[in-house]
Amino acid sequence: MQSSKSFQLDDFIAGWIGGASSVVVGHPLDTVKTRLQAGKGYRNTLHCVLTIYRKETVMGFFKGMSFPLASITVYNSVVFGFFSNTQRFISKFRYGDGRHPCGMLDLTVASMLTGLVSVGLGAPVDLVKIRLQMQTQNVLAENLHLAGNVSNGTNIPLRSVNIPNQRLYRGPIHCISSILQTEGLQGLYRGAGAMILRDVPGYTLYFIPYTIFCDLLKPDATSSPHPCSIWLAGGLAGSISWVTATPADVVKSRMQADAQLQRKYRGILHCIIHSYKTEGAQVFFRGASVNAIRGFPMSATMFLTYELSLKFFRGW
Repeated sequence: MQSSKSFQLDDFIAGWIGGASSVVVGHPLDTVKTRLQAGKGYRNTLHCVLTIYRKETVMGFFKGMSFPLASITVYNSVVFGFFSNTQRFISKFRYGDGRHPCGMLDLTVASMLTGLVSVGLGAPVDLVKIRLQMQTQNVLAENLHLAGNVSNGTNIPLRSVNIPNQRLYRGPIHCISSILQTEGLQGLYRGAGAMILRDVPGYTLYFIPYTIFCDLLKPDATSSPHPCSIWLAGGLAGSISWVTATPADVVKSRMQADAQLQRKYRGILHCIIHSYKTEGAQVFFRGASVNAIRGFPMSATMFLTYELSLKFFRGW
């Protein structure tokens, strides 16, 4: 990812192209992951997949994809462009040459800064995506405080309350508009704190393993990695990053899916404590298997498309 100039615009363009390809590959499993982490009534990953397919057909897996396709491409453009240019800036500052290979400390600093910067753009994108993915979930009586609220004081069993699925949002623009009207600008950044806890270490465990695996898979120190090596290194890095980020991702997803009807969590700590008390420690690893499976093809596609795009722009 190194070049002679300190700032390279083509890193952003290559990141945009890679982001678009990774969204198409990974969105179906991202929908499954979101439903498992923030939804109700799913016993396991397979049950979630079958339920979505039976109730919503194949299109259910692509629900809410138009917004990520338009926005996550920009997000990945910023992430990869910022990371690569930060690497070159650190190399020029520390070694006097932007092409000097970054050490482990340099990669760590660049990765953590990338994770921090990414939240500014990524938090609203993730929130809208999750709201769109979750809007077909059954509205529970406990969220509406309906159970027991009848005039004669009779308690209504939760299972007897029949509330049909309703589409709260007509699309991404309507979703953004509704959130701004009901929750204000800060509503778009709900869960941003949990996202920082996820993405700062998450990107460190994304870019560093990728760099290490690429170096290990190169035939010699001077040659460039083969496309198959890039694909494998990117996939492994993605799986490692997403699995380790799952606990923070669960908290983030729950906070962002919350407040569609009535706010359940007061903050990050309250969400963690409430989730632990009601569902046990295993709740924080819900969707880990999906993250591992989904992380591989998404990241493999992202890194391969990114690197090949750079080679094309720079004349191989």
